[in-house]
Amino acid sequence: MASNGTGSGNAEFSFTGVGTARNGLARIQTQKKQNGICHDDSASPVKAQTIDELHSLQKKKSAPTTPIKGTQGAFATISEDERQKQQLKSISASLASLTRETGPKVVKGDPARKSETPRVVHSHQHTPTIVVSDSALKFTHVLYNLSPAELYEQAIKYEHGSFITSSGALATLSGAKTGRSPRDKRVVRDETTEDELWWGKGSPNIEMDEHSFLVNRERAVDYLNSLDKVYVNDQFLNWDPANQIKVRIVSARAYHSLFMHNMCIRPTPEELEDFGTPDFTIYNAGQFPCNRYTHYMTSSTSVDLNLARREMVILGTQYAGEMKKGLFSVMHYLMPKRQILSLHSGCNMGKDGDVALFFGLSGTGKTTLSTDHNRYLIGDDEHCWSENGVSNIEGGCYAKCIDLSKEKEPDIWNAIKFGTVLENVVFDEHSREVDYSDKSVTENTRAAYPIEYIPNAKIPCVGPHPKNVILLACDAFGVLPPVSKLSLAQTMYHFISGYTALVAGTEDGIKEPQATFSACFGAAFIMLHPTKYAAVLAEKMEKHGATGWLVNTGWSGGSYGSGNRIRLPYTRKIIDAIHSGSLLKANYTKTEVFGLEIPTEVEGVPSEILNPMNTWTDKKAYNDTLLKLAGLFKKNFEGFVNYKIGKDNSLTEEILAAGPIF
Repeated sequence: MASNGTGSGNAEFSFTGVGTARNGLARIQTQKKQNGICHDDSASPVKAQTIDELHSLQKKKSAPTTPIKGTQGAFATISEDERQKQQLKSISASLASLTRETGPKVVKGDPARKSETPRVVHSHQHTPTIVVSDSALKFTHVLYNLSPAELYEQAIKYEHGSFITSSGALATLSGAKTGRSPRDKRVVRDETTEDELWWGKGSPNIEMDEHSFLVNRERAVDYLNSLDKVYVNDQFLNWDPANQIKVRIVSARAYHSLFMHNMCIRPTPEELEDFGTPDFTIYNAGQFPCNRYTHYMTSSTSVDLNLARREMVILGTQYAGEMKKGLFSVMHYLMPKRQILSLHSGCNMGKDGDVALFFGLSGTGKTTLSTDHNRYLIGDDEHCWSENGVSNIEGGCYAKCIDLSKEKEPDIWNAIKFGTVLENVVFDEHSREVDYSDKSVTENTRAAYPIEYIPNAKIPCVGPHPKNVILLACDAFGVLPPVSKLSLAQTMYHFISGYTALVAGTEDGIKEPQATFSACFGAAFIMLHPTKYAAVLAEKMEKHGATGWLVNTGWSGGSYGSGNRIRLPYTRKIIDAIHSGSLLKANYTKTEVFGLEIPTEVEGVPSEILNPMNTWTDKKAYNDTLLKLAGLFKKNFEGFVNYKIGKDNSLTEEILAAGPIF
């Protein structure tokens, strides 16, 4: 509108010839144009008669995005109503207790939304074997595959300790347990598992009988059925379509549902319509304790696997990592049956399609070295190696957050945004900015986010057969070379050993390193004897021409306290030389005791550090420490000596010969 008295709109304004107002200024007069109005913002009123009706107009109903297909798929050639009915029947069957064979009456939707008419599924096909109780008179509301936004709303509204942080992530608390409870993990020992699984000394598999499992299952299911609502996730494991596993997670917390939404592979709407019956089901009743008087129970926490029933029950712990690692254990059982190797490793791929696997325990640099901006990330933790190549088991990453900084880990830092779950972190009550150095709740703070939050993630998370298998060890004894090329038998030996060294506490002036061995670099999760995984690894490496490497990211020139840690830029140069293939062409010499082949030179790395003996001024101390570590390796391997691989002992003997000789 112009200030000179003429407007460009539908009305004309004049300041002249109209007299003066009370304050002495010219009186404003508006002259309305014919058939014109000025700034018409009017609109017809909404049709809603109540606020609730108005709210109902705000949300558009979700609908299937695909037409009903031909005769393929679990719910094909049926109406949308029938498809939803079958879906709810499937969930009802999952929640069936041992005494109510058909499961509870389930409806979709949040019980808080009173205006919504629940969709009822009547599935009483069997007569209950107990007297009808009040539980038969109620509905269990199912919140099925909710979106992150919906789960945020649920968590913030109903779960104490859930907040939105300044970056948009959901901060939440896992309760009294802030880590896994391996001593409370149980596996049913029955006819199926008696001869297949690894039992006894050194095994992570602590047995329970099926009756005790069913007692715990009944306790979990009854607890979940007593709630007004449960969260149900139907998702996948393994990006390889030919070997994908369908999993269903039934939980009581929005936090757990969002965590698994991030960590498992998210189905497309089309895949969800045809999901059908799951291959494995988790019952997460973590807020409710197990009965400590139940046989095999040693505390109020129990994480139970029944491989015959394909079920997992969680009682007495709300730590979400139990679900992730429980499913990993299941994959360690199911995949080898298909001659597929399940691996606790990182995996990346070069632009030319060369794939590398990274094995390493905590503190070895597995995450740092497998994260490379010049290479695609296939995954950071769990993989399968099949006839089709490698594939990530998961759909997300579960990163440690303690002392996280934008400078050190920019990819993880930037991935902590809307949709990410932050576990047990401390934040400013006003700004909601997270203090990643604060250990007030726990040192094991974590972030769970979808893998596509990493910029160079390869989607889908699959790749060709690995070219290099890199075993990482942080050797605080300082006697292992920065890099060694391994024979096939040596790769098996060091894979079974799963060595690294932790630095002891120094409060009493003790600086002696502590050797740590974790079979297959993931002893807590393997189900079969370690040699079985090693044999499949060797078979695949031999078939596809992969090379094994042992990389020491620990000390040089002395043990911890006297030597120095090998510089990260040197380790990166070594990894680059492995990726490029140039290290295969190097000249090699052999070390004593461990018999490791070490290169005489690597581009960008001082040659004198490649042989650890050269870096020690006290040669006797070096030899003594070398023999000490060799003895620890030998003692650890005694637990595997009597296990036969194949029809005779030849492979076992070959692996033993690949260990230290002194």
